[in-house]
Amino acid sequence: MDAFSQLLLGHAYNNAWANHRLLAACARLSQAEFEAPRTGFFPSIKATLNHTLTVDWYYIDAIERSLAGRPPNLSFESFYQPEEPCTTCAELQAEQAKSDRRLIAVCRSLDAATLQRTIVDVPRRAGIEPEALPRLLAHLFQHQVHHRGQVHSMLSGTAVAPPQLDEFFLVGDAPRRVTEFAELGFDEAAIWGRAE
Repeated sequence: MDAFSQLLLGHAYNNAWANHRLLAACARLSQAEFEAPRTGFFPSIKATLNHTLTVDWYYIDAIERSLAGRPPNLSFESFYQPEEPCTTCAELQAEQAKSDRRLIAVCRSLDAATLQRTIVDVPRRAGIEPEALPRLLAHLFQHQVHHRGQVHSMLSGTAVAPPQLDEFFLVGDAPRRVTEFAELGFDEAAIWGRAE
């Protein structure tokens, strides 16, 4: 795997790990706290996490279709109906984990040639917008970071301490993620292609 593809794969794994860590903290909230009005772009932890999930569904679907040579999904708005498909944090954890696995699979399939030539046809209300695959993946990762940060801040107003999310798989931090990696079935070699 070339270095750029490996970096994107690392981002996909880091995204899944950060979601796992954040949702594990959110799972300690009561349902009332999970739904409580809070200051953020979306009005609650529940609404924010549902938004990140539905946006993942939308973009990952567009990427998978493009890589498989299938036409864009013209029913893309169905990903947002209902706006909050998951009622509980447990539902969100399960659905986000599936979405994260799909994104890892996409990134695991990449190579330099695919990244250079693949243009993803992204369906929008105004029509189909072509996007280069690396830019679309970077956008998706940034979208996740942005909204995880908002949920992290919202957690600060609860009795549940927000988890540390600003790490990116540094070698020296590996002992601190062993338990979460075991829960996720991840290991360093799967991410980086070699033992660290």
